[in-house]
Amino acid sequence: MMSDLRALIVGCGDVGGRLARQLLAHGWQVDGLRRSVRDLPEGVRPVAADLSNPRLPEAWPARAPDYLVYCVAASQHDEAGYQAAYVEGLRHVLDWLKTKGQRPRRLLFVSSSSVYAQQDGEWIDESAATAPEGYSGKVMLEAERLALGSGIPASIVRLTGIYGPGREWLLSQVRRGYRVAEEPPLYGNRIHAEDAAAMRGLGHWAGRRSIRAIKKAMRPFCKGVVERSGSIAGPVGPPR
Repeated sequence: MMSDLRALIVGCGDVGGRLARQLLAHGWQVDGLRRSVRDLPEGVRPVAADLSNPRLPEAWPARAPDYLVYCVAASQHDEAGYQAAYVEGLRHVLDWLKTKGQRPRRLLFVSSSSVYAQQDGEWIDESAATAPEGYSGKVMLEAERLALGSGIPASIVRLTGIYGPGREWLLSQVRRGYRVAEEPPLYGNRIHAEDAAAMRGLGHWAGRRSIRAIKKAMRPFCKGVVERSGSIAGPVGPPR
């Protein structure tokens, strides 16, 4: 059943593409913005754009999106790359909306748990203090503030520990004989890319009328890295 709801997913890559398929399956109309549009899921209307270029994309949707999801990944992993992707890119998108006189019902900004600096075993939720020491967390906080101050009702989803096809760091480390000290305990939260984009994840938050300004998205339990590594080591076998 076709819906009147339209979403524009800026950064329609791995997680964004999964979200697009979820929304399409629920009858949404979806525009997907990325530099190369040939890999967009079937059914997504392509919007080719370079977020580092302030010029309005030629294929920018004529109709305002009901929901704008900003779900990009930095192509350059340093402070300049993060600034370009998360702050300047978002600023350009907000300018394009202004140029076209468009105002979505809600802006959903996909952030990261790098905004937290706690390292002593504390339990972290949305109310925890954010005082990042690294550039990634600092830039993410700057981008979050830009989203929340945009004049558009905005929500932040802080994803953490995404895994899945192409995101197999821990699996490869275990295969190589990864060792973790049992004391002090090291904890890690993980969420599968499909779960991150599932209707109970990004799609769930995008579709609700009233939601928290900030949401930390992960599986509802936390495992010790020692325990998790052990559970992985059994199926994958000894180091190769």
